[in-house]
Amino acid sequence: MPIDIIFRDEYIVAVNKPQALLSVPGLGVDKQDCMISRLVGEIPEAKVVHRLDCYTSGIMLFAIGIEMQRALSRIFHDRKIKKQYTAVVREWFDETEGVIKFPLRCDIDNRPHQIVDYEHGKAAVTYWQVLSRQEGSVRLLLKPETGRTHQLRVHCLAMGHPIIGDGLYGNDEVKQPRMLLHADNLLFQHPVTAEEMYLSAVCDF
Repeated sequence: MPIDIIFRDEYIVAVNKPQALLSVPGLGVDKQDCMISRLVGEIPEAKVVHRLDCYTSGIMLFAIGIEMQRALSRIFHDRKIKKQYTAVVREWFDETEGVIKFPLRCDIDNRPHQIVDYEHGKAAVTYWQVLSRQEGSVRLLLKPETGRTHQLRVHCLAMGHPIIGDGLYGNDEVKQPRMLLHADNLLFQHPVTAEEMYLSAVCDF
């Protein structure tokens, strides 16, 4: 399957990662096929700067070369990049927008699950907006201010409405062949050209 390259210059490359594909290799021979290994096959100097969950589709940004990896990693670390996701849940609240601020940490007794923990959790902030409502589902725009593991999935769960198709945090009511969570776009300043970059990957659900 060819890689869906959204943008490429001599410094960075952005791709549309399909769902059910790891971002980086996992443990075991059956988990070596991943987005970075496929990309390195075409661009040998491609380097990872962030990840998407295996079952999350959408835009991923990669560096070309070590120096650019450091520069982009700083942008993510300093939260100088804005991310937007589309998610679909069964139900939601009457309000049209809001913010979720549940602190999160890893559940050490049930890895890789993440849980809400007000005492030991790390700050996690997600802004949300209702895009549309129809019978049996609500489409949300999610804008994470932080980048905790499984943040959007656990925040939706903590609000009482897990993302449809989430096999890790969902229940029988939200079972579906694929998780309806997609990374729509990234907004950041190019670390070399200083150009404002707005990169998007079309949602397929």
